[in-house]
Amino acid sequence: MMWYKVGAADEPPGKSGIAHFLEHLMFKGTANRAPGEFSEIVARNGGKENAFTSQDYTGYYQIVSKDKLGLMMELEADRMMGLVLNQESINIERQVVIEERRTRVETSPQAKLNEQVMAATYSNHPYRLPVIGWKHEIEALQLDDIIGFYKKWYAPNNAILIVSGDVNPSEVYDLAKTYYGKLPFKKIPLRLRPSEPNQHAPREVVLRDPRVLQPSWSRRWLAPSYNSPNKNHAYALEVFAEVMGGGNTSRLNTSLVISQKLAVSAGAWYASDALDTSTFVVWFSPRSGISMDVVSAALEKELYKVKRNGTTKEEVNRAKQRLLDSAIFARDSIEGPAQIFGVAMTTGQDVEDVENWANRISDVTPDQVDLAAQAVLKINTSTTGILLPTDNIKAK
Repeated sequence: MMWYKVGAADEPPGKSGIAHFLEHLMFKGTANRAPGEFSEIVARNGGKENAFTSQDYTGYYQIVSKDKLGLMMELEADRMMGLVLNQESINIERQVVIEERRTRVETSPQAKLNEQVMAATYSNHPYRLPVIGWKHEIEALQLDDIIGFYKKWYAPNNAILIVSGDVNPSEVYDLAKTYYGKLPFKKIPLRLRPSEPNQHAPREVVLRDPRVLQPSWSRRWLAPSYNSPNKNHAYALEVFAEVMGGGNTSRLNTSLVISQKLAVSAGAWYASDALDTSTFVVWFSPRSGISMDVVSAALEKELYKVKRNGTTKEEVNRAKQRLLDSAIFARDSIEGPAQIFGVAMTTGQDVEDVENWANRISDVTPDQVDLAAQAVLKINTSTTGILLPTDNIKAK
C-alpha cells in the first residue's frame, strides 16, 4: 500500500474533487508506461489493485504474491513522480468522475442528504466539501490545476509505504531503498486548514425525496479526534459510541428498537481518526407509521439519561471488550492491519499510537466516558439531518 498524506481537505479553494480526480489519473501513463499498462501488468501477474481518496489521505494498493513485490514498487515509484497527463486524458476521465458522482450521490437521497449535512456541520473547515467534489467544480478543473496539485504533494517524503504479508522486513527495506530511495525529495507545504468557529445554535437539514422508502434521522456534534490536543476524550468517545450504538445490546438499540419498538434500527458512530476535528453521530430509522418527532424525543431522552446519570462500569467494560475483540479480528486479514497503520500514520499518529491503542482503550473509565459525553453532547453545537419521502405528512 502506498499512502499519500494529502486528501480532499488539502485542495485549493474552488477546486473540490481534485484529489479524487488525480487518484483516477494515476492509472494513466508515465514516460515509461503507456496508459493502462500499470493495471495490465498487475493483472498479468495475478494481482488485484485499487485506490481510494478521503478527506485526509489518498491510497493505492496491490495484492500480489511476494515475489512480485519489487515489480509493484517499481510501478508505484514510476508513477509517484513520473505521471504524464494531457488535456485529452483529463477530459475523458472527467466524464468518468462525473458519472461516478451521479451514480453514488445524485441518484441516492441518503448520499445527497449526507453531503448537505456535512456542508452544514462544518461552516469553515474544508471537511464540509465532498471528497468527490461539487459537480460544477469538477467540470472546471483544468490540466494545470491537476498537475500543480500532483507536483505539490506527490513525493517520497510525503508518502508512507506499508507492506503486509509473509515478508522479510530487511528485504522489504532494501527493495524500498532501491526503487524509492533514488527519487528526489520535495519541500512539502504544511497542512494548514481553516479551523471551525464556535457554533452557537443548532442546525437542521431536511431533505424530502419521492424515492425515499425508509426515512432516517441523525444528529452529529463536532468532536476531538486522536490528533486533537484533548485526544484523551477520543478514546472515551470511542467507548461511548460502542455503549450507545455498538450492536444489539447497545442503549439505543435496546431502548428504541427492542423495548419501545419505535425504530427499525438505531445506533451511534464516531470517527476517531480524522486529522482535524471529527464528529460523533447518533441515528435511527423509524418504524412505519411512527412519527419522526416521537422517535427523536425518545432518543434525546436516552442521551439525557447519560448526561444525568452517566454510564455504568458494566456497560463500559462490555463496550471496551467488544472494541478489543474487533481489533483482534481485524488482524485476520492481510488488508486489515495495513489499513489501520495507513490511516493512523496519515492523520497525525505513529506506530506507537497504533500499538498502544488497546491499552488506552482498556484504561478508559466510566468517569472519562461521562466527561467526554458531557463535553460533546450539547444541543447548540449539533447538526441534525432528516430524510423523508415527499408524501410524509406525519413526520415533521
